[in-house]
Amino acid sequence: MSRKYKFGDNDKLYFISFAVVYWIDLFIRNEYKEVMLESWRFCQREKDLEIYGWCIMTSHVHMIVGSKGRALDKIIGEMKSYTSRSLRKAITQHSGESRREWMLWMMRRAGIKNGNNNDWQLWQQHNKPLEILNIEMFYQKLEYIHMNPVEAGFIEKAEDYIYSSARDFYGKKGLIELCYVV
Repeated sequence: MSRKYKFGDNDKLYFISFAVVYWIDLFIRNEYKEVMLESWRFCQREKDLEIYGWCIMTSHVHMIVGSKGRALDKIIGEMKSYTSRSLRKAITQHSGESRREWMLWMMRRAGIKNGNNNDWQLWQQHNKPLEILNIEMFYQKLEYIHMNPVEAGFIEKAEDYIYSSARDFYGKKGLIELCYVV
């Protein structure tokens, strides 16, 4: 993890972003997005992760997160480690994955180049956590997260993107249980 960006106070909320190595468009398949969602649900139940906002794009993820007490760097590190292994398995076993060999080659290449890894890297090293300093910043980051798929041209209205917390803010049921700022 970059020394420039760190989780500080675990009583605060953080905006984080993390991307697949080389910005590979991994999350064009719903099966891979489901790996992320399952991991987040586990982290919510078992590791004290609080999720306030999120969006899975094709090559990266944005979230606003907090913790009920456990160190956020540990939660996010363990989540990224688990999803890396799970996504590697999913890519390898996906019978219809036409990009399998290329993606695995790129991820092995990234792992070999990074001294922190043995032979494999799915996620870029950093999370770039930014502490949410006030309610205005919270809503600015939340809007940024929710508008990402609109800006990318995937949908016209933020609430129509299923792999985002925007649905929860428009009266629709989202895929992840959220915590709310009051």
